[in-house]
Amino acid sequence: MDTINSIAIDGPAASGKSTLAQNLAESLGYLFFDTGLMYRAVTCAVLDRNGDVNDGAFCTRVAETAQIDVRPCSVDDGRQADVYIDGQDRTWQIRAPEVESCVSIVAAYPGVRKALSAQQRRIGLRGEVVMVGRDIGTVVLPEARLKVYLDASVEERARRRFEERTGEDYAAVLESMKERDRLDASRDLAPLRIAEDAVVINSDGKDADVILAEVLAILKSQANGG
Repeated sequence: MDTINSIAIDGPAASGKSTLAQNLAESLGYLFFDTGLMYRAVTCAVLDRNGDVNDGAFCTRVAETAQIDVRPCSVDDGRQADVYIDGQDRTWQIRAPEVESCVSIVAAYPGVRKALSAQQRRIGLRGEVVMVGRDIGTVVLPEARLKVYLDASVEERARRRFEERTGEDYAAVLESMKERDRLDASRDLAPLRIAEDAVVINSDGKDADVILAEVLAILKSQANGG
């Protein structure tokens, strides 16, 4: 398997992987690719076609036929990347409330996930991409130059989510996080797991700069043949 000049970052919810991916992409001058953008994009495409998000077969057909692309941002308006659907810039439309309220439904369909994995892979194979998700190193981009699995204890991750939200009980957030972990690890299609050649980093008690420095050191060691 040939190595490509892209980086895969996986891990459970609230492990800090999106922050790491964004910081790393900025440091390297790579595209930061949060695969969640694609699920928003296909949901937007379903709504554009006046489709029913509860119709899994329809959503899957849209995911298989819509051309979704993510590229480095071309407009200085706060976006992290340009998102195109069938050649049209829909970067901000995919953030609309109607998309937000439906994306979890669309993203749950196995056919949608399979189709979008292929689209994610197409983008990752261009190189110079830092891609973040839950199955990037194992399914989407196993050829990545570096695979990082960013972990943290469930208690630490629940604390982070608890601090982000108001009006929620920590114990409830913790139980929700445990259930999310269970579902991610046990799903039939592309379950959350650690790639055999991934570097595992635990983010407990570490700030974003420390984690970034660890990954940059690994890349430097790779470049030096270490």
